[in-house]
Amino acid sequence: MTESVAPGGTPVSEIPVVILCGGMGTRLREASEKLPKPLVDIGGRPILWHIMKLYSSYGFRKFVLCLGYKSDLIKRYFLDYRINAGDFTLNLSTQDAPTFHTNGVQEDWDVTFVETGLTTATAARIKRVEQHLTADKFVLTYGDGLGDVDILKTLRDHEAGGRLATVTAVHPSSRYGEMHVTGDTVTEFNEKPTLADGWVNGGFFVFDRAFADKYLEDDPDMMLEQKPLQTVARDGQLTVSQHEGYWLGMDTFREWTEFNKLWDSGKAPWKTWED
Repeated sequence: MTESVAPGGTPVSEIPVVILCGGMGTRLREASEKLPKPLVDIGGRPILWHIMKLYSSYGFRKFVLCLGYKSDLIKRYFLDYRINAGDFTLNLSTQDAPTFHTNGVQEDWDVTFVETGLTTATAARIKRVEQHLTADKFVLTYGDGLGDVDILKTLRDHEAGGRLATVTAVHPSSRYGEMHVTGDTVTEFNEKPTLADGWVNGGFFVFDRAFADKYLEDDPDMMLEQKPLQTVARDGQLTVSQHEGYWLGMDTFREWTEFNKLWDSGKAPWKTWED
């Protein structure tokens, strides 16, 4: 298979994917009380795995995880990844490493784990992984959102915009049913409709490497969504990449349930990879 190349000539496999994995998931207690939010299960796999599979389906393979709350569990998940996927023999009377008979691992991922602080805000987490941003650009997302986002389109929009930053914009879904009313008659009833007139941050970003130098500081209270993005927008350096397809952030038990129902039905829109 021909390797994907980002506009501008950088191989996609060399572009770091930064994932913010430090959140506590306080509004998702039913599913995450004993887990960091990125490890919350969707169809037997953590949401973090689904996000990484989405990116790797477009050719990305270098991941930088910004860790915080219960980071040891995220590290352990990946340290045990091969053991959980393959067949092996272990001699309990020696200290020899297991002898693997099957690999069982399909993913050719390089994963860098960085402790960025328990309560550190999002912008500072990115600043603290700066040494691992080894290409001329990097992509970034949160550890709790999924969609059928075409990451290569986002890269193309970033290149075409010629700016330092690009954000994927999505239409939000209403949490309430929508009714169209004529007189005293309901003519249309929709449950949780998509609000086509507005745009919100979908959480899939592309940044030039220079963005981290110019707009980020190691201030533990600095949120990416506040000063850095507000300033880069005022400077005319923020491109929008519009996404009209499926997107959902896992903020509450309701969204977690929706993700699992879609996965169990075999109709998960974000599944852009082959088994």
